[in-house]
Amino acid sequence: MQRFRFYGYLLVTLFLIGCGGPEPRRPKEVKSGSYYEESIERNKEILALEEKMMEEIIQKDSLHMYQHSASGSWYYYDFKNDEAGYLPQPDDLVTLVYNIVSFENDTIYSMEDIGVQKYKVDKQELFPGLRNSVKLLKEGETATFLFPSSLGYGYPGDGDKIGINMPLKSTLSILKIEPSASQSNE
Repeated sequence: MQRFRFYGYLLVTLFLIGCGGPEPRRPKEVKSGSYYEESIERNKEILALEEKMMEEIIQKDSLHMYQHSASGSWYYYDFKNDEAGYLPQPDDLVTLVYNIVSFENDTIYSMEDIGVQKYKVDKQELFPGLRNSVKLLKEGETATFLFPSSLGYGYPGDGDKIGINMPLKSTLSILKIEPSASQSNE
């Protein structure tokens, strides 16, 4: 009987020790947010510098009336189509051409290099500034856009001709808009 009692106490003791629950692992290194804070500050400085560059371009260009987009780019119309009324919507198929130029007007990619593109609005990859700009133009319109690097290819560039944090200029022409089936049913 004593043996039974001893094993009973031992079993209860082991059970209580085992029920302590898992203890979370502690990180080997505790990182502060200083890296992220520095990165945020650096990006703010880059954006402020690029905005100043865009302001200088706009001030020097007395031939065009620039507009500011909600996404942060500036643009002017090379050709405005007042007869068209439809702006591209998500899922529409847009036929377009564009180029990419530096702020110093050096051609990075010509319209011929890029070629005619068919773009399904918000469903295919374009760099962020161009993706937003497509939705600002109607069929037959052409506009020139100024993009800060954050709306271009950002920190990594494109891995070829567009460098790190490079602001861009692009002339975009919408050749044709084919409304999606859901848009044409409305």
